[in-house]
Amino acid sequence: MSLSKNKIKYIQSLKDKKSREEHRTFVVEGDKMVSELIGFVKCQLLIATPDFVQTNQIHDNNIEEIVEVSKLELSKASFLKNPQQALGVFYQPHYILETNQLRNQLILALDCIQDPGNLGTIIRLADWYGIENIICSMDTVDVYNPKVVQATMGALARVKVHYVDLYECLRNMQEVLPLYGTFLDGKNMYQQELSETGIIVMGNEGNGISPKIETLITNKLFIPNYPPQRETSESLNVAIATAIICTEFRRRLQKQ
Repeated sequence: MSLSKNKIKYIQSLKDKKSREEHRTFVVEGDKMVSELIGFVKCQLLIATPDFVQTNQIHDNNIEEIVEVSKLELSKASFLKNPQQALGVFYQPHYILETNQLRNQLILALDCIQDPGNLGTIIRLADWYGIENIICSMDTVDVYNPKVVQATMGALARVKVHYVDLYECLRNMQEVLPLYGTFLDGKNMYQQELSETGIIVMGNEGNGISPKIETLITNKLFIPNYPPQRETSESLNVAIATAIICTEFRRRLQKQ
């Protein structure tokens, strides 16, 4: 079966957020990522080589349409310079944020993260550290941006990303969970008590946590440089900072 011009046009349109919101779909590329997502998220359209379909024993129970194509045909629809053997158009999952269910979890909150690579990496980190929910401000980059999706490396299958009025959400949750945030004038995180559950707020790449959100933070943490007196970079990349702080939270659990 050949890949129609209309399908190529539709797939290419999903580069744009407006089109993704209209169709409530998004594109995933790469053999591993596509095969991983199929088990968790309903697939509207799978475009793949016969080898991929056969090797992965693809069935149509969670896929509305399968189009088998050559790698050359697939490249006409792909967003990548070097496409692999599979491209999937998936429906955007709808998650309900139940605050009562979050009481016993460690959660990430993202305040105006703008770089797609940073968001994708943070989602991948959350997956690694068993963090199942991320709450994002409405001005955080779209999780279904193709660059974000690729950077997650399949973690979207297990991590739920919610877009909310971040201030109101955190204000409502501050009575049941401690709110942690990273600040240059915070306290050395290695010397502070860290709870098993709570919300870790990470701020914008250039401006950090916004002043409004800062008023809600109950535990201001600082990731110390080494040695303390040495002149160093002004700050860490937000994804790297997230990795460091999540590592410390989970390390404390290993000691218990």
